[in-house]
Amino acid sequence: MNLHSLKPAKGATHKEKRIGRGEASGKGGTSTKGNKGGQSRAGYKSKKAHEGGQMPIQRRIPKRGFTNINRVDYKVINIGQVDQLAEKYGFTEISPETLYINSLLSQTDLLKVLGNGEIKGKFAFKVNAISEKAKSAIEAAGGTVEIVK
Repeated sequence: MNLHSLKPAKGATHKEKRIGRGEASGKGGTSTKGNKGGQSRAGYKSKKAHEGGQMPIQRRIPKRGFTNINRVDYKVINIGQVDQLAEKYGFTEISPETLYINSLLSQTDLLKVLGNGEIKGKFAFKVNAISEKAKSAIEAAGGTVEIVK
């Protein structure tokens, strides 16, 4: 065996289809693209999610539910978390601004305090909403609550 006598194994290579090279080639005329229409022309591109005329999936599946445009979304903190946050970040006041400065809230988030857990320290709260249970627990611990809009 010499380098000049090397060749691929039998059946490993195929001749390229020569499309559009005259009628004698068997692939002339319409060049295997059928007759007329967008798909036979240059630059054809199918639309995303096009299903060949079948009803598209986004139209076959029914709509469910609705989105309430008046919904107010709050970021929630339980009073049981406040002592841990104060220890970690050195808070004496809990407000959207102090939480935003420490990257715990985004600037547009609204803050609500809920009454799950116990609070030991004395903190000043400036929040957008608070539950009755949380308010009474904070005031019992000697803290203050102010609702801001």
